[in-house]
Amino acid sequence: MGRVLVWLIAAISFVTLSLQPALSEPKHAIAMQGEPALPAGYTNFNYVNPDAPKGGSITYCVVGTFDNLNPFILKSLRTTARGMIDTVYGNLVFEPLMQRNYDEPFSLYGLLATSADMDPERKSIEFHLDPKAKWSDGQPVTPEDVLFTYDVFTDKGRPPYSDRMSMIARLEKTGEHSVRFTFNDKANREFPLIIALTPIVPKHAFDKDTFDRTTLKPLIGSGPYTVDKVQPGQRIVFKRNPNYWGKDIPSKRGFDNFDQITIEYFLNANAKQEAFKKGICAIDDDSDPVKRERDLDFPAFHKGEVVAETFDTGIPPVVNGFLFNTRLPKFSNPVVRRALGMLYDFEWANKNLFGGKYTRTMSYWQNSELSALGHPADDREKALLAPFPGRVPADVMDGTYRPPVADGSGQDRKVLKVAFDMLKSAGYTVQDGAMLDPEGKPLAFEILTASQDEERLAAIYQRTLEKIGIDVTIRGLDGDQIQSRKQRFDFEMLIGTSGFNNSLSPGIEQLGRWGSAAAKTEGSFNLAGVADPAVDAAINAMLNARTKEDYVAAVRVLDRLLISGNYMVPMQYNTQQWLAYWAYLEHPEKTPIFGYQLPTWWRKPN
Repeated sequence: MGRVLVWLIAAISFVTLSLQPALSEPKHAIAMQGEPALPAGYTNFNYVNPDAPKGGSITYCVVGTFDNLNPFILKSLRTTARGMIDTVYGNLVFEPLMQRNYDEPFSLYGLLATSADMDPERKSIEFHLDPKAKWSDGQPVTPEDVLFTYDVFTDKGRPPYSDRMSMIARLEKTGEHSVRFTFNDKANREFPLIIALTPIVPKHAFDKDTFDRTTLKPLIGSGPYTVDKVQPGQRIVFKRNPNYWGKDIPSKRGFDNFDQITIEYFLNANAKQEAFKKGICAIDDDSDPVKRERDLDFPAFHKGEVVAETFDTGIPPVVNGFLFNTRLPKFSNPVVRRALGMLYDFEWANKNLFGGKYTRTMSYWQNSELSALGHPADDREKALLAPFPGRVPADVMDGTYRPPVADGSGQDRKVLKVAFDMLKSAGYTVQDGAMLDPEGKPLAFEILTASQDEERLAAIYQRTLEKIGIDVTIRGLDGDQIQSRKQRFDFEMLIGTSGFNNSLSPGIEQLGRWGSAAAKTEGSFNLAGVADPAVDAAINAMLNARTKEDYVAAVRVLDRLLISGNYMVPMQYNTQQWLAYWAYLEHPEKTPIFGYQLPTWWRKPN
């Protein structure tokens, strides 16, 4: 009997183990496509100065306000203090398991976790936490913190954090410093990397029952800084933690060089610009080349106390433009949206506002192999689009699509006629100078703006639309008002972007920008309200692509669908990043493909 019992236990153990996905050896880094560029034993990222001096202070300036320090909840999502987790100023307080290398399309290196085991099919991943990892109060980072993070995010967090457990079949502690995620059939091949990038919060420092309430009480994190002072809506001050656990690990060497970081808030861009001239703000990042040249005409710049510099990037430009709320009946017809899209006079704006220094935006991944421009759809793309016939016009399919080019006069009749004829084909008519929809109601809408620069662009668009009888009003709002309207999707048209940034490795964030589920989720970034099964299918194909060829094909299909859907009226771009900064700052010599990285800058020693 004893032998039989032993045999049964062994057999059960064998079957259980055989059902577990086979893991690879622990790796110091993981990549979405191919292998990470840096080997085990690397000392630092190649765009930092590993010997950058530490010390001094810096003040960044932003337009808006804040009334919350918890970046993981829906309430006050768009008025959460900058810097807690931040793509521009760095994750000062909260950190993920792994750190992104901004000189690769999408590769992650050890941070809270020293290494990760990911099975070849990406059905599971096990993270090995660094035994040295500590919270700012000195307590160790544990697997229990990881488990708590996903528990509290699921019940109390905001999208996309609240949705991540829906793709996880099992989350378990596997050792004193190890935690393993096993995924279900809803997960995709990018999802293990998204897990690695999810910030972790301390179980002992949060009450789950009150997690979803806004707070201005300094929070405990594992990051290089702690919250020192808070003046709600005006200023937040971060102090470098002298006992930061990760200051010597390779993925953080050369980062976090200031002893103090202050983020000042201003009501509008003009006030922020004046504060920069006075030396309150260390950096100015105005995107308007004509305005910035004019604004640099002040004594400190002429004395060499302020430096102006451009940085080259290797990523597609962020798409900005007039964004339709397609949830509204007036904007539900893509033919109407395409006609309205023709009436932004880029040529006039570029000549008169931007000194001819901009290029027209035509693709969501312009200047990259992911763009549909100049690339006829191949067999992979045609197969993805086959279930959705007629969604993509012929010129977008063959890669020859270009928006109409106006003569720069501000009143090109050829373009006006094409747009008018298109509206006429959709049942619109003009009576007494007013454009009427098929029900006889005037076509009129409001554009929300958040700055004088946006008002100026909206006025250009307004002037052209009025020429064919479309009544447009412009309403300027302050930062928190417009953020609140965005969160509730309470607008007709606004000037927005396709996302906070762009990359050579678009992934799960596209669900939040364009996915059907996000269109109905308050607080999501799908401001346009895109709800198209073809778009969902393209994103799904992109997230599950196993080869680079399949991946590129899926992104190009998504690009073709977004261009064809006319969800935005794209404006213009300049691939170079421009900064003016006070000369007490220095930065590394190399600029990574994602552009300058402020967390790697430092202050010149006195």
